Amino acid sequence: MTRFSTHPIFTDLSGPLDIQVNGYAGIDFNSDDLTETQVISACRSLRDDGIAAVLATVITAPVLAMERRLATMARAIARDSLVKEVLAGFHVEGPFINPEPGYVGAHPAAAVRAADTGIVDRLASAAEGHIALWTLAPEMDAGGRVTSYLTDQHIVVAAGHSNASLSQLQESIDCGMRLYTHLGNGCPGTLPRHDNIIQRVLNVADKIHISLIADGHHLPKFVLANFIRWIPNDRIIIVTDAIAAAGLGPGKYRLADQWVEVDEDLSTWGEGRKNFAGCATTLPQMQRILCQDLGVSLHDYRCWTERNPRSLFNK
Repeated sequence: MTRFSTHPIFTDLSGPLDIQVNGYAGIDFNSDDLTETQVISACRSLRDDGIAAVLATVITAPVLAMERRLATMARAIARDSLVKEVLAGFHVEGPFINPEPGYVGAHPAAAVRAADTGIVDRLASAAEGHIALWTLAPEMDAGGRVTSYLTDQHIVVAAGHSNASLSQLQESIDCGMRLYTHLGNGCPGTLPRHDNIIQRVLNVADKIHISLIADGHHLPKFVLANFIRWIPNDRIIIVTDAIAAAGLGPGKYRLADQWVEVDEDLSTWGEGRKNFAGCATTLPQMQRILCQDLGVSLHDYRCWTERNPRSLFNK
C-alpha cells in the first residue's frame, strides 16, 4: 500500500485554494459517521462557492479514528472525479501538539501524543498517499526527528498549537518546517507580554509561510491588519479553518466529538465557550472582510489565496 506521494498539488488549478477545511455545508470531515456521499456533497458546495481546491483537515483524535476518517476521504477521492479535483490532499492537524490549555485549543487533550514516526506511517497508509500538510508543535518533536521524516517524504510541515521557544522554532525550520498554522490562534488568551509564541513566529516571518484565519473573530480586524502589514506579502496564506457550519449560519454543529455553537455574528464557540472551534465563515466572505473592510487589494487577496499556497507546496 502506498504511504507517501511525491506528486505536486495545486499546479493545474486556477482560483482560490484553502489549505485548512475541517468540513463544509453541513458535512464534518472529522465525524466517525462520515460517508463518501457526504464528502461528495461537501465538494459540490465548495465548488459552488468558487473554491478551486482544498486540503481536507483531520484534527487530533484517537489514532484509529483519524485513520478511519482519512480512509473514507481517500476512497472518495479514488471513486469520484469531482472529489479528486476539489480535495487536493489532506492536512493532518495533530495529534503531535501542545496539550496545555489554550495551546491545545479545541483538540481533545487526552488524544495528544508526542511526535512518532510510527503514527505518521499509520495515518499515511490510511490516507493512501494523500497527506500534503502536517501541523505539529515543535516542542513535541524531540530533535525535529518527525519533522525531518515528513519533509523527506515530501509532506509540508507546519508548526501550530505550540509554545515553541525561538530556538525550537529555528530547529524545526532547519529540519524542514515551512509554515505556521493560524497565527494568533491555538494559544491562550493571555500570554507573556514580550516573549510569547506570536512574537517568536513574527521574528521568523521571513523564513516561513504563515496562515491567518480572516473571519474577524479568530483575529480581530485590527490585529489582522497588523499581521498583514508585518508579515512579508509572499509569506501570507489565508485559511478558513472551516467546519460543517461554513455557509450555513448560526446554530449548533458537530466537530468530531464535540458540539460547536455558532453565534449570529458567526463566532464559533467550543463547549463552555472558552475557545473558538473552527470557523463558520467561507472564503468568499473572508474576501469581503479583507478587501472591503480592511482595504486589501484584489491582487494581494489572490496572492494570499492562490499564488502563495501553490508556492508553499511546489517549492
